[in-house]
Amino acid sequence: MMHADALPIDEVIPEILRAMAAGPRLVLAAPPGAGKTTRVPLALAGLLGDPGVIEGRIILLEPRRVAARMAAERMASSLGERVGQTIGLTTRVDRKVSKETRIEVITDGLFTRRILADQELSGVGAVLFDEFHERRLNADLGLALALEVQSVLREDLRLLIMSATLDTAAVARAIDAPVIESEGRMYPVETRYLGKSDERIEDRMPKVIRQALREEDGSVLVFLPGAREINRTAEALAGLGPDIILAPLYGALSPGEQDAAVSPAPPGKRKIVLATDIAESALTIEGVRIVIDSGLSRVAEEDLGGLGSRLTTVRASRASADQRRGRAGRTAPGVCYRLWDEAATRGLMAAPTPEILVTDLSGLALTLAEWGTQDAAALTWMDPPPPGKLKGARTLLTALGALDGEGALTARG
Repeated sequence: MMHADALPIDEVIPEILRAMAAGPRLVLAAPPGAGKTTRVPLALAGLLGDPGVIEGRIILLEPRRVAARMAAERMASSLGERVGQTIGLTTRVDRKVSKETRIEVITDGLFTRRILADQELSGVGAVLFDEFHERRLNADLGLALALEVQSVLREDLRLLIMSATLDTAAVARAIDAPVIESEGRMYPVETRYLGKSDERIEDRMPKVIRQALREEDGSVLVFLPGAREINRTAEALAGLGPDIILAPLYGALSPGEQDAAVSPAPPGKRKIVLATDIAESALTIEGVRIVIDSGLSRVAEEDLGGLGSRLTTVRASRASADQRRGRAGRTAPGVCYRLWDEAATRGLMAAPTPEILVTDLSGLALTLAEWGTQDAAALTWMDPPPPGKLKGARTLLTALGALDGEGALTARG
């Protein structure tokens, strides 16, 4: 299967089609830029020229609204259509779906609501979990519920786990599925370690960006933990000159601002994209030759008082750092500046901690009650919710009147 715009994933598309036709579950490992997000759903639906293997609608889960919207737009554009025809989109702020829709891109949180409202997933032939390596709570929960639906109600339902970096053997064991791996397309990337500093990241980063602009050619992708650091860094870089375009990229921006960030720089200009970890794998930014990595991420962790979650800044994992570095080598040889010592890389966690292990579980407890199960162990999890944390969430919900003494939903819940 070859196309004028061939992508690395194309080499394994026939194998994916055979596996999805033969068995109920599959794990696909493919690095960022391989083309899995847009090519695989189209192939399964028979929209790339060869016969498809999925009857009914294909649901593609994305972790964030911006990733969902851009995936839907890319697939629709490849078909010469608008979103809302063959390719649909459902997010908290946008719904474009019609009777024609074969592939519906949906955020993972809304998928949970969908499966609670329709446990048979009527009319759905396959559910694809994209960017599963992020191990978001909604994705883990959605997979657990989908596996039960497949086991009890819908033996014909197909499930595909897609990941950029993941312990595929562990996933395959957990859900009893074969693994297919796709190679990426990568140019050499030189790594430069700049050492640790006591400066605030938003004070140090503008200096490093100016250094990189002097030393290297091409556009720059900068990884910062959150919107606050992005905006302060942008303020410090104001006045770089007419040839430099500054573009923030994080989830709360408008679609137009996000589109501006990922579009290539005009001829003769360079772009500096100041991004959160949203740009690690789900989005492709053209023309990037330089990556500058703060080494930081912002994650949701349970509040020490047990009353909800709070955002905490943590060291990025090795897997995240490797993905960020790889963004400099997508189209040509590149350079990655890391704002820490090389020796510190060995001390980083291998992969991000699954949200289900650290975040507040009140929402999960409510969902399980609505699903009708009191025993979380009855479901198949990649990592089961910690019993103590789940018990604490249920105790709180009972005190608030959302659950009754038997753990069932009340009218308030």
